[in-house]
Amino acid sequence: METNNLHYFEKAPVAKAVAHFAVPMMLGTSMSVIYSILNAYFLGTLGDTAMLTALALTLPLFAAIMALGNLIGIGSGAFISRLLGEKKYEAVKHVSSFAFYSSLVLGLVVMAVGIPLIDPIVNGLGATPDSFGFTKDYVTVMLIGSPIVVLFFTLENMVRSEGAAVTSMIGMILSVVVNIILDALVIFVFHWGVVGVASATVVSNLVAGLFYTFHMGYKSAFLTISAKWFRVTGDILSNVFKIGVPVFIMSIFLGAMSLIFNHYLIDYGDQAVAAYGISSRLLQFPEFILMGLCEGVVPLIAYSFTANKLRMKHTTSFTIKTIVALAVVFGIFVYLISDRLIGLFTNDPILIEMGSYILHVTFLSLFITGMTSLFTGIFQATAQGTAAFIMSVIQGITLIPVLYIANRMSGFHGVVWSLVIADAAAFLVGALMLYVLRNKLQPDLESLAQ
Repeated sequence: METNNLHYFEKAPVAKAVAHFAVPMMLGTSMSVIYSILNAYFLGTLGDTAMLTALALTLPLFAAIMALGNLIGIGSGAFISRLLGEKKYEAVKHVSSFAFYSSLVLGLVVMAVGIPLIDPIVNGLGATPDSFGFTKDYVTVMLIGSPIVVLFFTLENMVRSEGAAVTSMIGMILSVVVNIILDALVIFVFHWGVVGVASATVVSNLVAGLFYTFHMGYKSAFLTISAKWFRVTGDILSNVFKIGVPVFIMSIFLGAMSLIFNHYLIDYGDQAVAAYGISSRLLQFPEFILMGLCEGVVPLIAYSFTANKLRMKHTTSFTIKTIVALAVVFGIFVYLISDRLIGLFTNDPILIEMGSYILHVTFLSLFITGMTSLFTGIFQATAQGTAAFIMSVIQGITLIPVLYIANRMSGFHGVVWSLVIADAAAFLVGALMLYVLRNKLQPDLESLAQ
């Protein structure tokens, strides 16, 4: 396997090397979007806008729970990969056991703290009188299932960290398939509505989590769930959290952005929130595809940065061309059938019109968000930590004042366009930093900032 990886790092044609590193990540990131789209689709067939509003309002909560899984999963996964490279296999078992049980404990803490505070949480999410009951139902189920959800995201990252990409993909596909089946049952057979959709998400994560647990317990040569390997040491804590905490903070920040955006939209009614909830789910799919592409090529860029800068230049150039091609294809597709896409989730003509409008506007920034993801990846790959962190937070920092000003000036249209404006600002900041750092990053990258 090591020789094969070196081949893709060093000798394979750039297009083939990019595909080798990026396609699995693109598939993986797109899987998480299917959850959101399916939930909205099945719930939309009931024709109740308040239910779709509740689903949109609870996105920040799910993002926060997922962030806790990534806090442990990405942090421990990165540490595990490094330990495997150093052939410290016993240490890998200590870290994987720590990650498994600490995720469960973290989820239990969320459940214990959150359940008594359900009403304040629902109000904080921006629920209206019409959507309050549905939002509370969803929040209740997600809080009860938070240990399962946190564990799922942790295990998925850990399994991938040992190089078991196929096993990781099988688990994600399994969760999607189970979700599809359960959504159909709870909506059309049992008529459980929002409670059913939330329960389907939790149960699908449980099934996939059990699959990963079985792999770690019986199939993996390195990972374990055995409590006898559990250790809490300064080395484990520092290595897990120095990577996991920044990821957690950024995930929470993204959730907070969604929460703030919903609070502005709620002034324009439940239909505005529901329309954004549907369109944002549809937009997530191409966004996550591009994000997977940019994150996937980071190892190739990092390797080439020290080994072959000309290959690094060719890799970034090919990635930019791929971003442009994908953005154009997705954009044409959406502009041709946006009404039909929104119509898959609702038959409300006003909701379809608003959702289609939001899709048209937000898709304008698809290429920009792809490029900002690539900027971040380049900074990460070339050890420009400060620049990478700035890229991670700039869009959120920009969105808050832009939202305020745009809302005051143009109302609903201003709120929608604020997303594009914030994305453009992040793009400009990234391009400027790339230009400023051009000497550190070598002249080959200077063209990216022009």
